[in-house]
Amino acid sequence: MLRLTWVQPEDLLGHELRQATQDGREPKAIAARWRAAGGPDAPFTTGASPTPASRYLRQLAEDLLDELADLPGRLSDDEPTDLDKIRSACREWPPSAGSRAAGAAPVPKKGGTPPARASAPTSTPATPEQHLESAWLGRAVGCLLGKPVEKLPLDAIRQLADSTGNWPLNTYFTARGVPQELLATHPWNRRSAKTSLAENIDGMPEDDDLNYPLLNLLVLQRHGKSFTTTDVARTWLDELPAGRTFTAERIAYRNLLTGLEPPHTARHRNPFREWIGALIRADVHGWTNPGDPAAAAEQAHRDATLTHTANGVYAAMFTAATIATAATGEHDVHTCLRTGLAVVPPRSRLARAVHHAIELAREHDDFDQVVDELHATHAPTHHWVHAVPNTALITAALTHANGDFSGSICRAVSGGWDTDSNGATAGSVAGLLTGDPAALPDRWTAPLKNRLSTSIGDFNGIGFDTLAHLTHRETHRS
Repeated sequence: MLRLTWVQPEDLLGHELRQATQDGREPKAIAARWRAAGGPDAPFTTGASPTPASRYLRQLAEDLLDELADLPGRLSDDEPTDLDKIRSACREWPPSAGSRAAGAAPVPKKGGTPPARASAPTSTPATPEQHLESAWLGRAVGCLLGKPVEKLPLDAIRQLADSTGNWPLNTYFTARGVPQELLATHPWNRRSAKTSLAENIDGMPEDDDLNYPLLNLLVLQRHGKSFTTTDVARTWLDELPAGRTFTAERIAYRNLLTGLEPPHTARHRNPFREWIGALIRADVHGWTNPGDPAAAAEQAHRDATLTHTANGVYAAMFTAATIATAATGEHDVHTCLRTGLAVVPPRSRLARAVHHAIELAREHDDFDQVVDELHATHAPTHHWVHAVPNTALITAALTHANGDFSGSICRAVSGGWDTDSNGATAGSVAGLLTGDPAALPDRWTAPLKNRLSTSIGDFNGIGFDTLAHLTHRETHRS
């Protein structure tokens, strides 16, 4: 039986009930009706419950999803999705292109390690294309590091790494030396184990965390920086296989095929609209707007609103603005993150979570303590793919490592939740800060063999140096 994930109404309903509670609606009466009818809770880890619901229960789920959408929320004023309202809420919205970001933020009081390079700096400054190659490589390396442990609980990640002497995490995961009973209890991510363990990496395997930057590169090549959300949708329909989508992206794709248009595609029966999907699409918007975080955030907004609302959109804007600031090579990671926060409504849940993550990273020398407190704060109420806890973890990792490449990706992945996505974004930022692909440690980059696998367009097998060249071209186009 084909049990398609992330679209069945009976599976969506439980997620929407949780989303309603988070964004200030009152879903108790609807939840009681669902439970009284025998409706299941949302699947905890996977995208579908093991067996399909009855026709009656599926119809009820569809009706209740629509009722939940009509409930008024208490947080709409503090968490708008409209760009003009977001800008109005952000009193420190970044200056226009050509203006420098504000002075460097203070280095954390405690925790972290100073940034380090793997080799001596070259005699000549790195070129913009080398900066971008570092970013593409950093994104790929961080993603690859996190792939085999995606969906695993935090204690499993720690045990698997520790069993091979790789804790604190410092290199790719391996199955060599892991006791069989531990592997039986905590098996690797089944889709990734064959391509992302140290003993079998052979180039960068396909992953949605790399597919979406490629799609956005296509969007810019075809439509320029003035692209619309509809342009993004058309590019997806032309180039993105439906089976390569997940969570909010799969819902929006389905909504497009039923005739809905953006931004309604982000809202209709989409309980994942504040999850991490828009964040993982944001890097190209930052890479192609070096020194212009406002423009990067606005591009990310047009992209994100195809699939996301509120905090899901803010996570993408925060990431794009952070990366645009890092892309100049003139700021430390703390300034980059602070600039990213300037495009997030300050009373939003995402802003509060990011501020809390920075405080924890400054307070604790031991990053495990930071992670434990983040999990205690967010895990009881958020799915492991939600944008709020994952953005907080990425921020904590970058802050605690002071932007050091290995430290940033290892902290991001060791913190659990959406490990490959978090590693990818942390790697993109830290790779930019490193500035030169030759300065990235060989243990990370050599297994990639300058080769990326993908099902997007004509990019399959492309090198990261070529991607850097193509991306750099888009920085100069309007």
